[in-house]
Amino acid sequence: MEELEQGLLMQPWAWLPLAENSLVVKAYITKQGYALLVSDLQQVWHEQVDASVVSQRAKELNKRLTAPPAAFLCHLDDLLRPLLKDTACPGKATFSCDRVDEAMILRVQSELSGLPFYWNFHCILANPSLVSEHLIRPLMGMSLALQCQGRELATLLRMKDLEIQDYQESGAVLSRDRLKTEPFEENSFLEQFMVEKLPEACHVGDGRPFVMHLQNLYVAVTRQEIQVRQEHQGTGDPQPSSSTSPQGTENQLLSQPEEPVSSAPSLPVTEKDPTGPSGPVKRPQLSKVKRKKLRGLFS
Repeated sequence: MEELEQGLLMQPWAWLPLAENSLVVKAYITKQGYALLVSDLQQVWHEQVDASVVSQRAKELNKRLTAPPAAFLCHLDDLLRPLLKDTACPGKATFSCDRVDEAMILRVQSELSGLPFYWNFHCILANPSLVSEHLIRPLMGMSLALQCQGRELATLLRMKDLEIQDYQESGAVLSRDRLKTEPFEENSFLEQFMVEKLPEACHVGDGRPFVMHLQNLYVAVTRQEIQVRQEHQGTGDPQPSSSTSPQGTENQLLSQPEEPVSSAPSLPVTEKDPTGPSGPVKRPQLSKVKRKKLRGLFS
């Protein structure tokens, strides 16, 4: 299960709109099983199962379909991928959720080989360590990285002001007055930002702004966390809190080029590596169970 845990950590969050509310979701699916995290920004739920559980649940929910667990896992991957990648594009599945006590059941309905396909993700409340690993530590690392990025940009602006001043002292004249700017004052800028921009900038809403604009940074932070953890496991040293270390996470993030952000959340399911230890998920042939004549039935 270590592959599922590590794979889930490196997945970005996606925004899943439902009829009754909206959720943020991340998932990792392989031919051995899947791991799923779901949050309504009030609580976080989790499910992680192996192929044996998938096989048993598939038999209970889809009595007319027979297939190996890998086929059902592959189909779940196919359903989650387009739905969570582009919420503006209708997917091939419908999602709904029910809450029973502290648990959440995320229901999926679609078709498979021309027959109805049903799946229920049975999620329980995530333990505090899981919430810390997937939310608290990455968000702290992202905050520190963005703070470091702001400092770098402020330094760059001051250098630009000195460059402009040198041009002016050499007799250069601005040809278009509308391009003229005042020298950058960091303290004044921060005070103005806190008053004018902060209320709108930190509006979380239903989680969609975080999903749409910050997932490249989130994935970079979690990958850095895993890399540092693996390095210290190899040397036997105790693991430092790299997510909250400005010298670790921030510097690596700032050196990475920013990728364009799509108009919809990134896909929170795995991209299977054909060279990985598990190999690609094969798509076994599905067979319909021959119906007897009646005498006288998780995007």
